[in-house]
Amino acid sequence: MNPRHPIYVISKGRSESRLTARALEMMRVPYQIVIEPQELEQYSQVIDPAKILVLPFSNLGQGSIPARNFVWEHSFGRSTHHWILDDNINGFGRLTGNMKIHVDSGTILRAAEDFVDRYENIGMAGFEYDYFLPRKVKVDPYRLNTRVYSNILIKNDLPFRWRGKYNEDTDLSLRVLKAGYCTVLFQAFIAYKVPTLMMKGGNTDSVYATGDKRREFAESLKAQHPDVTEVVWRYGRWHHDVDYRRFSYNKLIRKTGIKIPTEDQYPMEIKNVNNFI
Repeated sequence: MNPRHPIYVISKGRSESRLTARALEMMRVPYQIVIEPQELEQYSQVIDPAKILVLPFSNLGQGSIPARNFVWEHSFGRSTHHWILDDNINGFGRLTGNMKIHVDSGTILRAAEDFVDRYENIGMAGFEYDYFLPRKVKVDPYRLNTRVYSNILIKNDLPFRWRGKYNEDTDLSLRVLKAGYCTVLFQAFIAYKVPTLMMKGGNTDSVYATGDKRREFAESLKAQHPDVTEVVWRYGRWHHDVDYRRFSYNKLIRKTGIKIPTEDQYPMEIKNVNNFI
């Protein structure tokens, strides 16, 4: 079972690692990897050229923002939503019964899409990072109205586009929430993402190489959203601290005539105990 909506993987300088592409290949999920033209030869040697989408620009110095907006426009006419994934995701999983289990199909992506399609006003959805969900701590299947990072299902007709240089996921999440939409962060489904700055390539050697313990990142978000953002020092560096409590008033609006099936639509079974984490 695969997702209905197109999947775009934004990548730069990671033809050798290509973690997200490898994960999707293992799951047999269709995708396009989005690269700048100067890297076509490198990526073509390791990825089927039919899966490569080449951008019409390169080295603009704006991080991933131009590529993100390009694929947003590219997805129009193809579907009502699109997935946009970072290129440092080492797989996806299911959190259930005190276990984190790697998945080997696109079923969880399809299940997330079906959930989103039941409602009129979900602007963004995605999966929580595995390291934010302790295996033996009880959590809800999803959280409403918080930030969605790195693996995002976006409603195409949102009246927004990506902007800025830093914290673009948080900025877009906040603009979506302020407009009255809901966001859904699935916790039953998880992404095994490598933490920011832990891999070469991407924005690590350019946008993130500021040398100021990332205070500029936090200050830029506070300038965009001073009503909900503070700049704090934690864990040896500067962070933004966003108060999402005001968005608890954003309520899901179910589409008229939607009937939620009572039977299991997504039969999944554990095939290999070595996938337990």
